Amino acid sequence: MTADAAECTKPTVLFVCVHNAGRSQMAAGYLQYLAADRVRVLSAGSQPADRINPVAVRAMLEEGIDIAAEQPTVLTGEAVADSDVVITMGCGDECPYFPGKRYEDWVLDDPAGRGIDAVRPIRDEIRRRVETLIGQLLSG
Repeated sequence: MTADAAECTKPTVLFVCVHNAGRSQMAAGYLQYLAADRVRVLSAGSQPADRINPVAVRAMLEEGIDIAAEQPTVLTGEAVADSDVVITMGCGDECPYFPGKRYEDWVLDDPAGRGIDAVRPIRDEIRRRVETLIGQLLSG
């Protein structure tokens, strides 16, 4: 199998939240870290912030995952179309819908404006859900 063919067989997961600065970035960081090169990972926001939430960066560094270099990205229909799984985290109707895609809505508190003690449980819940997702995507 060629590298291009292998890339085409990888599932693609898109994490979406409004600002693409906290929850979706933590989820993308976990999926990239835990699934390595077995899953293609995208993240975006319907109204992207100027930068990643520094408390989310700190929380992920505690896990050995550095997301500091990531940049919030605007959500596009192309990103949704290119994805096998679209996981939304609070963007509601602003996320485009394409038939045949697997959609999940993860109801999670927004870490914006919260201290590290409040962000850790959000981070930990994201990890739990990402681990479950990996098991679903890579089983069989």
